[in-house]
Amino acid sequence: MIRAIGPYELVRRLGRGGMAEVHLAIAHGASGFQREVAIKLLAPELAGDHELERALIHEATLGGRLHHRNLVAVLGLGVHDGNYYAVLEYVDGRDLASHLDGPLAEELALYVVHELALGLAYLHAARDERGLPLGLVHRDVGPANTLVSTSGDVKLGDFGIVKATMLADRTGAGTRKGRYAYMAPEQLAGEPVTALADQFGLAVTLVELVTGARPFVESQPWALLDEIKRGPQLALAPDLAAIAARALAFDARDRFATLSEVAGAIAEARAIRPRITPAEFGAWVATR
Repeated sequence: MIRAIGPYELVRRLGRGGMAEVHLAIAHGASGFQREVAIKLLAPELAGDHELERALIHEATLGGRLHHRNLVAVLGLGVHDGNYYAVLEYVDGRDLASHLDGPLAEELALYVVHELALGLAYLHAARDERGLPLGLVHRDVGPANTLVSTSGDVKLGDFGIVKATMLADRTGAGTRKGRYAYMAPEQLAGEPVTALADQFGLAVTLVELVTGARPFVESQPWALLDEIKRGPQLALAPDLAAIAARALAFDARDRFATLSEVAGAIAEARAIRPRITPAEFGAWVATR
């Protein structure tokens, strides 16, 4: 078993998804300094795959540009025994999906979704050193990629799926990353996606958190497309139903123009409900 990677002492594996593993590690410094970090590296059987290595390098380089409290921070990129690894902010908690066993109170659900909307709005507006838009789309927004902590943190992670839309798509034709249930119809159909696709996943998350069920239940892409086209039956309060219905529109042009607009609409809905603080949300996480 590997005990260290570069200057980092490995503590335990936190999880594995797709092609990579994530480990809890400790960075040591002078005078007893220590900091917990997360180390992401390719799964052992995939180590040395140059295409996947390039994807990991791209993820870390891209993530290093992003600095927002609702996005998991990328702290560095290293090489150990010829294999690349990314150093990520460690969030002392679990993904939101692991906490779900039924509907949440509206105020809790809106706290989470508003935090995610703020992070996505920042992601979509990110620019390079020349001030040009990076054109980023996450493409896999959902509870499984949302980390929550007892401190009240809500952070969107897994930037391996983030794509700069200006770059050539190096995945095979028709390849669809992410989870079908949260995908916008244009993504399901294998068409080019824009930032408008992320608000679809966010709206699915909103419905799931408030009702305990996703708005669309078909498991195959073609069936999901038909279901989305028919429109969801939303058992939500009128203001939340209006937000969700617009963000879940089959035609992307009928959705909100930006995630900033979505965040504003959610903020208005929060204003007429009990206000949840980060400490109160963290206490809810602790009870799970």
